[in-house]
Amino acid sequence: MSAPPPTQPSSSPTSSTRRQPQPDWYRKLADYEKPSTPRAVRQLLNTLVPYAGLWLAMTWMLRHGVSYWGGVFPTAILAGCLLIRVFIFFHDCGHESFFASAKANKFFGYLCGILVFTSFEDWRRPHARHHATAGDQDRRGVGDVWTMTVEEFKAATPFNRFLYQAYRIPIFMFTFGPGFMFLIGNRFPHRGTSAREKISTLYTNIGLAVVATIMSVAMGGFTNYLSVQLPVMLTAATLGVWMFYVQHQFEGTYWKPHDEWSPIEAALQGSSYYKLPKLMQWFTGNIGLHHIHHLRPRIPNYNLQRCYDEVPAMQNVKPLTVLESIKSLNMHLWDEKNEKLISFLEYYRRKNA
Repeated sequence: MSAPPPTQPSSSPTSSTRRQPQPDWYRKLADYEKPSTPRAVRQLLNTLVPYAGLWLAMTWMLRHGVSYWGGVFPTAILAGCLLIRVFIFFHDCGHESFFASAKANKFFGYLCGILVFTSFEDWRRPHARHHATAGDQDRRGVGDVWTMTVEEFKAATPFNRFLYQAYRIPIFMFTFGPGFMFLIGNRFPHRGTSAREKISTLYTNIGLAVVATIMSVAMGGFTNYLSVQLPVMLTAATLGVWMFYVQHQFEGTYWKPHDEWSPIEAALQGSSYYKLPKLMQWFTGNIGLHHIHHLRPRIPNYNLQRCYDEVPAMQNVKPLTVLESIKSLNMHLWDEKNEKLISFLEYYRRKNA
């Protein structure tokens, strides 16, 4: 989940990536890549059934005059938390890791895509690019959170600096931005997409229209449907984008020029192990174990914790706590010289010193 940058970085990648021998433990991670259909079905049932139940409950509340703020709205927040988990299933289907069957991954990828307002085929390509370039200073910008380097910020026009600083305001970055992206931005295919990806977007939009029509009739009008769908979607979008943000924007993260970049180091140092309370780990489908996910994207979400528990090398990554992650809100620019993220305040302090 990420907001596309208004402009792309101007740096050009080199043709080579630093080779790194694969340690024994890395090869062992392949043992956790095998999908389990029973596990996938169980996850679908323990998420989609209660999600549908919450929608039925909210429909009943609206039909019987139950207080919106006292009954419907808090139920919608809970449904939004479940929708984050649905997005993880969608995400795993995109990596073809949720089911062993490619057809099952595609079918449920499209189905979950309708629920999370995201085209399955159109999302897969930029997300694959994100995996291939995370932490690569020269190839970033697709499927990532827009992040400028200090030098890029210096060279930007006053208007682009203003845009970037506005984009980094938390209330925009984690509320209005995600809401716009999922509700409106995702209704259109990305620039340069294939015919298949455009058709996927069309099918998703048709599916959304069908669901909205059915639910509007069931709930007594389109306004009632929106009064539920908006808080559900905005809850999922806000928490989901926050998760994606802190997975790569944290103190000590990894960025290297392309000719120094290592995919293994990028995964272990540039992808956080976001240690969450057990309930939130369940809602977020173990995606906080992001260092493992970037090492081996084909490991399904239901195998990530077992991989962490059984492979000692995975436990060497320092956990990022919820309290520590709040500091990430103050990390705005990549300082190439000191190889760390800094705040706007630090940038202007240096500039005026």
